[in-house]
Amino acid sequence: MRLETVVELNDPPAFGAGDKVRALRGVRNDGTFLGRRIGDHIIDAGEVGYVQSIGTFLQQFYIYNVDFFDRGMVVGMRAKELELIAKAPDEDDDA
Repeated sequence: MRLETVVELNDPPAFGAGDKVRALRGVRNDGTFLGRRIGDHIIDAGEVGYVQSIGTFLQQFYIYNVDFFDRGMVVGMRAKELELIAKAPDEDDDA
């Protein structure tokens, strides 16, 4: 039984590669961050990073791999855990 009924994959991703985002809440290791114990604090609310890539989870959710460069780590996060600060510049823009 799924905890959430929304299938995010029916819509385009909320963020794109290169978008600047802010964490809306602190993140603890749920067991998917290698090299850290489950429950270890990973990211603080308010930290800023850039979306590196977008994956999926359970054929239901987008997972945004966010590079938190100040911490030197990439963390997978859901859209509800992030807010957009700035869109990545279009590659077609020659400004």
